[in-house]
Amino acid sequence: MVWGTASAMKTVSLTTSWDSATYTTIAGADGKWQIRINTPAAGGPYTIMVSDGRKSNVILSDILIGEVWLCGGQSNMEMRVGDNIVNMKQEIENATNYPKIRFLHIENRTSPIPETDVVVRHGGWQVCDSESIEDFSAAGYFFGRDLYESLGVPVGLVEDCWGGTFAESWTQAEALWEIPDFRAEIKELANIPQKIEDRQALFEKLLGEWSETIKEYDMGFKNGSPVWSMNELDESCWMDILTPGFVQDQGLLNFSGYFWMRKTIDIPQSWAGSDLTLSLAMVDDNNYTFFNGELIGHEEGCWKRSIYTIPARLVKAGKATIAVRVMDTGGKGGIWGSPEDLYISKNDTEKIMLEGVWKGKVSASLSNTPKMPVNTSTDANYPTFLYNAMIHPIINFPIKGAIWYQGEANAPKAAQYKDLLPLMISNWRENWGYSFPFIIAQLANYQAVQTGPEESEWAELREAQVNTLNLENTSMAVLIDIGEADDIHPKNKQDVGHRLALNALALTYGKNICHSGPIYDSHIIEGDKMRIRFKHVNGGLVFKGGEPEGFYIAGGDHIFHKADVKVDGNDIIVSSDKVKHPCSVRYAWADNPICNLYNGEGLPASPFRTDIWPSGVLKY
Repeated sequence: MVWGTASAMKTVSLTTSWDSATYTTIAGADGKWQIRINTPAAGGPYTIMVSDGRKSNVILSDILIGEVWLCGGQSNMEMRVGDNIVNMKQEIENATNYPKIRFLHIENRTSPIPETDVVVRHGGWQVCDSESIEDFSAAGYFFGRDLYESLGVPVGLVEDCWGGTFAESWTQAEALWEIPDFRAEIKELANIPQKIEDRQALFEKLLGEWSETIKEYDMGFKNGSPVWSMNELDESCWMDILTPGFVQDQGLLNFSGYFWMRKTIDIPQSWAGSDLTLSLAMVDDNNYTFFNGELIGHEEGCWKRSIYTIPARLVKAGKATIAVRVMDTGGKGGIWGSPEDLYISKNDTEKIMLEGVWKGKVSASLSNTPKMPVNTSTDANYPTFLYNAMIHPIINFPIKGAIWYQGEANAPKAAQYKDLLPLMISNWRENWGYSFPFIIAQLANYQAVQTGPEESEWAELREAQVNTLNLENTSMAVLIDIGEADDIHPKNKQDVGHRLALNALALTYGKNICHSGPIYDSHIIEGDKMRIRFKHVNGGLVFKGGEPEGFYIAGGDHIFHKADVKVDGNDIIVSSDKVKHPCSVRYAWADNPICNLYNGEGLPASPFRTDIWPSGVLKY
């Protein structure tokens, strides 16, 4: 499909060089036109000439015919080859060997209404080389490179992703209406201005009103004054919070709302009267930060470093108090990140590290306070905004399929994601007009390494991704062994792209290869043991590196114990002398699990559980 604009009611002609065929159509009253053309077998380069009768024609040159895949998701798809990935320098140099791989980078934009014009970076399609590759998705590139090397045809990759974004923002409003959680925001779309400057002005007005109202609910304020930020305050009833660290892991399970964190330090005499730098690593989700009772900074978003300047006039020798008012909108909250990024300093060599015990106290619950207004001029996560601006404009462009690396942002609502992701996929397919292949990158391991059975939002999100495989023409790459504990953006994107490509080659292009590691299929209770059966047991079940790891078993008391595990053909038999009547087995059920089950082809098993017990009922 080729489309564009011309003068209203003008005749538009299009000629293709591969067969010298000419197509004509008449532009509509709005000047829009589109023509469906016949394409040859993969190859090129070719040209297309477009004319509306004027003296100068539009000539599209260096056109390749091949396989086009959409690369969607959030930051792990957005992470570029130039973002210090594994073997980055060599990969950039080698990119010149793949000129038949082409890139199209959709610009990050939002819109409350479906757009028709697409905005792209770098002027349009780019030829893969050492310059263009640096700003393109690493996972997408390595996926496309594997396809090119296996198929021997040109590969076009459309990068259409945005870090930190929710799946609901990538889904059409009409489809989201099926999920009641989103109906209030979908209704509000009619009241959101279309111009970005008008959206910004509306937000500033609503935010000012909300900020004053919320102080009436927050116990940290009295008569509008932030009393919990003051230097002198009785902290005897405040809890200890090990920082950096999430408060939900330290006694505030399932809490969402407002809480204050305080740290008292000694300012050296030599620092008095100097500007200081306060680095709070990252704060989940939003924070207002005070020094000796005065506001010094405000940051929105949990993936940004919170770094503030303490003005010299506030800096006096002796006791000083840092107070952080945290707004946690869901999931986990608090000051988090690297301990090395938590400090107050005068310069590069004079620092006071702030890692350790802080004092904390809840000031208001999210359920009892007015909802914060959304800045619809900048927020990429308003439902349907990214679909409108970044997906809808390209639905006339045929794609072979899509790869999708997203879910980190939706992890706090994994149960909802079980409905949302299949809905989004079906919505895209309906609008494209055919059920193209959709390949999911399952979330990699991340955060502290597992020390025992644990609750895990990320494990629940991975389960939701597995459940999506019930939708036709979907598949999944398991990444549970290539993440990094301290980096949500693991640098090994070669294996990500390779495993995604295995799925495409096997399921879309009919290659006779193993494309998946073991996936839980079913279980049978046999006395005091549980037999687990798997799909994709190519070459048998293997525990890489030694003894089995990652299996836990529980009875009716919901207490999980590390399990004894035996391989029996293509099954796993799980038991424990502490569990007489097994009710559940969980494997790799953690943010960053210790696990080592693979198939004989070297692909890892997906995490799973045999139960559907809700979070919070387990005993460890």
